[in-house]
Amino acid sequence: MKKYLLLYMLIFCLFSCKETSIMHQNLDIQGHRGCRGLLPENSLQGFVKAVELGVQTLELDIVISADSQLIVSHEPFFNHEISTLPGLDSITKENELSFNIFKMNLDQVQKIDVGLKPVTRFPLQTKQKAFKPTLKQVVDTVEQYIITKKLPSVKYNIEIKHRKEADNKYNPTAEVFTKMVYDDIVKLGIKNKCNIQSFDPECLNIMHRLDAEVIIALLIENQDGFKHNLDKLTFKPQIYSPYFKLIDDHLLKYCKKNEIKVIPWTVNEETDITNIMLLGVDGIITDYPDKAIEIYMGLKNAKI
Repeated sequence: MKKYLLLYMLIFCLFSCKETSIMHQNLDIQGHRGCRGLLPENSLQGFVKAVELGVQTLELDIVISADSQLIVSHEPFFNHEISTLPGLDSITKENELSFNIFKMNLDQVQKIDVGLKPVTRFPLQTKQKAFKPTLKQVVDTVEQYIITKKLPSVKYNIEIKHRKEADNKYNPTAEVFTKMVYDDIVKLGIKNKCNIQSFDPECLNIMHRLDAEVIIALLIENQDGFKHNLDKLTFKPQIYSPYFKLIDDHLLKYCKKNEIKVIPWTVNEETDITNIMLLGVDGIITDYPDKAIEIYMGLKNAKI
């Protein structure tokens, strides 16, 4: 905590002239792909570690296998940066697209390791064997860990990784994909403790038609403006989730007025984490939930 003391002092001086505290008192700290900065992404170990650290929400991605399993994976193929074939042969950038999860069954998917290969971008990531789990395996593992350790419940932020141009090649159609996700969250008993997010408004509109009670987050990475992006939906989402550098006062004021939460992604640097928290967002998605929790507690204790 000492390493952040000077940072807190400088920021306190900067914001002390504000009429009221701009620090959100119930910040939703979300572990991106579990805790990618510390353990292999979208792995059972990573999700358990994020829960252990104290996140409120686990952020994860869903793709579909050939045997209609909901696989927790950021890409619908095996990314060469993290994947190793049996026998320690590496998947390469040139052939990674051929390892198409949509054309593989669950047994084939889980024979490929996604935890041993060093990831240059995440030097603190502990390397260990890992496989791409199903959504059911994640939920069962996390819920059992919470019960065993008597920890607070967590929520799930589930992204539908649908691209229309990949229909029936790397993913099902939006209608089929969304219904599969909906059926699974109902079956797993997590409908009331999760939200569904996507960059694809079509999937979100379908989900809302299926069940208006499901909490929806619109993911944004473009610079078209939040009103233009919101117009792509047939309803008002509960959460607007932009790349963190797209946040400004105008967006925050509009969302607050319209009772839409703002939860940006993916915020990893200490200064960025601090600044984004101080803007008054409702949550933060990060690869380093340990860092975010420490900074958040420091800001709360400083009563900024």
